[in-house]
Amino acid sequence: MFTLSEEEFEEVVSKAIEDLPEEFKSKLDNVDVVVEDYPSAEIRRRFPPNRLILGLYQGVPHKRRTTGYGLVLPDKITLFKRNIEMVSSSREEIYARIRKTLLHEIGHHFSLSDRDLRRMGW
Repeated sequence: MFTLSEEEFEEVVSKAIEDLPEEFKSKLDNVDVVVEDYPSAEIRRRFPPNRLILGLYQGVPHKRRTTGYGLVLPDKITLFKRNIEMVSSSREEIYARIRKTLLHEIGHHFSLSDRDLRRMGW
C-alpha cells in the first residue's frame, strides 16, 4: 500500500485527466471527476461483497440520452482514493490505476458495458 496526501492524489488525478486521449477529453464537457476516500455503504451494496471498487460512473450514458436531455447536472466519475492506494505500491502505480479506472468509467459514459470494457482491456 502506497499513500499520497490529498493534494498529491489530486495532482496525479489531474495529470491522468490531462494525459487522456483528446477524443475522450473533448467529449467530457459535462462530466465532473471527484475523489472520495471510500465508496458509501449505499454504493457498496450495489456490488458483490468482496469487490474492491476503485471508481464509479454516475450519470446518463450517451446511448440513453434523448432529445429532451439538457439542463441536467453533470455526470460524475468518482475515484476512491483509499481503495486505489490499497492496491498500489508506488506513485507510478497509483497513476496507472487512476488512468485505467478513468478510462473504464469514461467507457460507461460512452455506453460501454463491463463486458465491452473487459474485451477492450479497460
